[in-house]
Amino acid sequence: MTDAPRGDAPAGGRYGEAVFRPEQAGESERIDFGALAYDDITMARLRALGAGPGWRCLDVGAGTGTISRRLLQEAGVASVLAVDRDVRFLAERPAPGLDVLEADIAAPDFAPGRFRLVHARFVLMHLPERDRLIATLAALVAPGGVLVLSDAVDLTNDRTPGTPYTGAMRAMWQGLRSSIGTDVSWVPAYPHLLRGAGLMPVAAEIHVPPLLPGSPLSSFWADTWERSRAAMLATGLIDDAGVDEAIGYLRSDECAALSAGMLTAWGWKPKP
Repeated sequence: MTDAPRGDAPAGGRYGEAVFRPEQAGESERIDFGALAYDDITMARLRALGAGPGWRCLDVGAGTGTISRRLLQEAGVASVLAVDRDVRFLAERPAPGLDVLEADIAAPDFAPGRFRLVHARFVLMHLPERDRLIATLAALVAPGGVLVLSDAVDLTNDRTPGTPYTGAMRAMWQGLRSSIGTDVSWVPAYPHLLRGAGLMPVAAEIHVPPLLPGSPLSSFWADTWERSRAAMLATGLIDDAGVDEAIGYLRSDECAALSAGMLTAWGWKPKP
């Protein structure tokens, strides 16, 4: 969960430094709000792909470890190696079969072994050298195993009605791209990139959870805007009052909007 996209490093540095710092009070709760919104669909896909007893799994950018633990407790996999640049939240929530590794997947020497399942969610959208990193992750998949990547897709466009939510989302994406390098524009290319990494067959799907007042997803976006407020304001697309209005809009029955979607793509490592 690091670094810049193509080109020069962003002014704000890496994910977890300029924004979304793990030491900031409430950051684990923000991550868990996202998990409540997306974990069920992720687990359904991983189970459909066969994750279960005997599987050795790698969970990249594991955050608070909700998927890692559910793979162990619900799917019954043999083991999960949970990797993140900062593992404080993972260390707080140990589980039998869960191993924790503090590492940067962008490092040239990142090579923790081979796995039946390699999974990364909301990670590569924050990283540079995406082709290289997808190739790196594909190389960690054992023959007959599967690489599963999920990231955000922005569903706002020029035809999207102008609401407080729309304005905040546009400012957020631009602000995060300028400050820490987040870039979701390339995410629809996942199937092509997985095939280019030698995986086959490949497939993809998109899930868009509903935005409802008081829902975990609405809380996730409200917290995300609060923590990225400075980056959003720096774009000139929104002011403090606009951010506050958008947060209030999320919490009201007036909210009528599509959340960002989650695209999940997967590809299989051919057996010899």
